[in-house]
Amino acid sequence: MIKSKVIEIKENKLSAEKNIKNFIDKIKKENEKLNIVLHLNENAVSQAKQIDEKIANGKKVGKLAGIGFLVKSNINVKGLICNCASHTLENYKSGFNATVIEKLLREDAIILGMVNMDEFACGSSGETSAFGYCKNPIALNRIPGGSSSGSAASVAAGFCDFALGSDTGGSIRNPASHCGVVGFKPSYGMVSRSGLIDLSMSLDQIGPLTKNVEDCEIVFDVIKGKDENDAITRDFFEKNEINKKEKLSIGILKMNADEKIWSKIIGRVDKVCNKNKWGYLNLNLNYVDLGIQTYYPIVYVEFFSGTRKFDGRKYGYKIEEVCGEEVLRRILGGKEISKEEFSGRYYRRALSAKKIIEREFENAFKKFDIIVLPTVPKLPHKIGRKISVEDMYNYDALTVLANLAEIP
Repeated sequence: MIKSKVIEIKENKLSAEKNIKNFIDKIKKENEKLNIVLHLNENAVSQAKQIDEKIANGKKVGKLAGIGFLVKSNINVKGLICNCASHTLENYKSGFNATVIEKLLREDAIILGMVNMDEFACGSSGETSAFGYCKNPIALNRIPGGSSSGSAASVAAGFCDFALGSDTGGSIRNPASHCGVVGFKPSYGMVSRSGLIDLSMSLDQIGPLTKNVEDCEIVFDVIKGKDENDAITRDFFEKNEINKKEKLSIGILKMNADEKIWSKIIGRVDKVCNKNKWGYLNLNLNYVDLGIQTYYPIVYVEFFSGTRKFDGRKYGYKIEEVCGEEVLRRILGGKEISKEEFSGRYYRRALSAKKIIEREFENAFKKFDIIVLPTVPKLPHKIGRKISVEDMYNYDALTVLANLAEIP
């Protein structure tokens, strides 16, 4: 628990140096087998010592004093390699900190290093990294999920107190589910994307991955809020009506998923509702089955647009010459959809469908306080197993809905 560990550090029951050393030692010992961490922060231990000195001298320290975290390799950290798990940027060292990094550093959290991911966040399994897939610590022969594979796996492996990931259509929640940890995608605009190398600017959000919900909330409270470097961010008015309610109404959104997964979910909802005397009902929404068809045209076009800066002149190598198959598929798909003869037709239609799905959820939340559905439709497959593109994309069928509706 982050809260209790910070108290221990502030009360000199645990030094920040020891906390960080323990993580570094564990990473050095076990990472070769798991391939989670791509680059370590060589200054982490000395930075921890500075936290201990501040405490010893009676100086004020932050909410996350001495807490160690790992960062998905598409979020800029000054002085560390931010390669998006691609040969395109394999030697690119960040010259600045993303806004979320600045906020965490202000609270005296300590960066342990950068973690593996699907290349340029293109993937749902963690297998598309140019530097080899990372393993799922709780099921070594199964995929960890993606694209924030290293972020989820690092928490499951005990390599950090928390990790940061990015979520375009499930990239935090998918691997969190597969690795048995907690992953949170905030509402669109709740957390600054400044310093994130986007997959899709209309959908992306940075969020925390932790061992429990309380830790997720602590980290989220630090990184959220308006940022002048990101025009879409805003300070959300916090409403606490749901906390005051004695009886919550829960809607179960019935969608296609493995029966084993559904039985777990219904069993847990049933248990919670019986304990609190809440009610739950099945919920049917129109158009949500169009999630994947709506999501991918937006992603393809925006990813194609965003990668035009990787032309080999300013950043690394030309992306089309060194990238993997999935990245190239999305670039070529976006290029095709963006052709002049289509006049943006498919992209605009996808944005229109996005609005329809958004309205569906707005109406549903007038009736229900909470909507529950599975994270992924099936259990993680074995690493290296041949999966069709369609099946791989369908891993996101249930998670893309929150991104399209801009909800948490």
